[in-house]
Amino acid sequence: MTADDLRTLFLFESLDDAQLSWLADQGRVERRNEGDLVYGEGDSAECFFVLLDGTVRLCRTVHGDQVEISRTAQRGVYGGATQAYLGDDRQYRNSMWALTDAEFFVLPAEQFAHAVRTWFPMAMHLLEGMFIGMRDTQTLIGERERLLALGSLSAGLTHELNNPASAAVRATTSLRERIAGMRHKLAMIADGRLDGRRLHSLVGLQEEAVERVAKAPTLSPLATSDAEDELTDWLDDRGLTAGWELASTLVGGGLDVDWLERVRASVGEEDLEAAVRWLSYTVETELLMREIADAATRISTLVGAAKQYSQLDRAPYQVVDVHELLDATLVMFKGKITAGVRLVREYDRSLPSIPAYAAELNQVWSNLIDNALGAMGGDGVLTVRTLRQDDWLIVEVADTGPGIPDEIRPRIFEPFFTTKPVGEGTGLGLDISYRIVVNKHHGDIRVTSTPGSTLFRVLLPISPPEPPAG
Repeated sequence: MTADDLRTLFLFESLDDAQLSWLADQGRVERRNEGDLVYGEGDSAECFFVLLDGTVRLCRTVHGDQVEISRTAQRGVYGGATQAYLGDDRQYRNSMWALTDAEFFVLPAEQFAHAVRTWFPMAMHLLEGMFIGMRDTQTLIGERERLLALGSLSAGLTHELNNPASAAVRATTSLRERIAGMRHKLAMIADGRLDGRRLHSLVGLQEEAVERVAKAPTLSPLATSDAEDELTDWLDDRGLTAGWELASTLVGGGLDVDWLERVRASVGEEDLEAAVRWLSYTVETELLMREIADAATRISTLVGAAKQYSQLDRAPYQVVDVHELLDATLVMFKGKITAGVRLVREYDRSLPSIPAYAAELNQVWSNLIDNALGAMGGDGVLTVRTLRQDDWLIVEVADTGPGIPDEIRPRIFEPFFTTKPVGEGTGLGLDISYRIVVNKHHGDIRVTSTPGSTLFRVLLPISPPEPPAG
């Protein structure tokens, strides 16, 4: 290339004739075919590339996964050994692929470094300080941000797991006592006072009681009270002690006066109390076992939600149902959704599953939900909504907080910008979310806000381009 050709590139337009001539002598023009790797991340950084024609994409490797961070056809954009002037830039920090046939102006790294150091000594020092300082700061704060988020979510998950686990322990203790009582009452019933026919009938009533427990309807508080009063009167009239305690258990198992009359007819008045108490133990054991099963199911559900949230056992790029991801994230935040916050889910279940990086999308939902909860301060409405608009799947997270002031709204996606008090926010959450949605998923993230209503909209393509090849 000639000096005049180089002057047409925005990167070199302010250089003088001598500098442009030096670059023209030191550099060369190279061509790449569609699909070629221009340079690879981790390889020795030998050259500085300036795009003259064609379309390219830049990729970074994250946990073995190629993540596209940019694609462009803008003439004059550059990549490769961009930090050779720092002296320690020995490897390419990303990979560049040619999406079409492409042409580049290529300058060896040593010549590029010499030019920057010689022509712009003050700027070189400023850039060196800014780059190294920002890199170290972002690394430290990013690690701290992840640890704080993990600690917060882990605390919430532990709290949620503790409730069903404690319920299972309590139910198990009570179950052991009831089984012991059942054995004692059975010995009293079967001490010879009941003939085989009556004992067989009583066992049949026990089996019926078990079936009734499984099918017992859920009664309103008023209906429950009326049913317990009716059973208590029946038990008191027949001289059974603490009839009100028995009535509560029997009603919970779906049993009524007609069923008790059948018990009386089977065993007679003399053995009625022992038989009813034995049968009530049966009902209690079934209710306790159901409680244990419910607690175990809740634990299993929470563990499943944690696995869905973390995506640790799944491929990075997969076809996902965004509703499952949203629900898993909301489970992780259950401890933060206080009594003053009303959660509203408005899901369009007809939306298709989409190819995506599930774990990264969960990080986006986490950042948006956490910000919404923080803005409302424990009092308001959190709305999570999904819908379709043309070829976009849209996820909305809305809150009824005070809103984002107009003067700072354009800056909310800037790295390190935060409106939280010193020490409470790093300013990386929305920046990370933006990069995940826009750079990695080729989507968009938008915000509208007025006092009492803030809405974040995440737009994801229903048919995204294929992920970068590894």
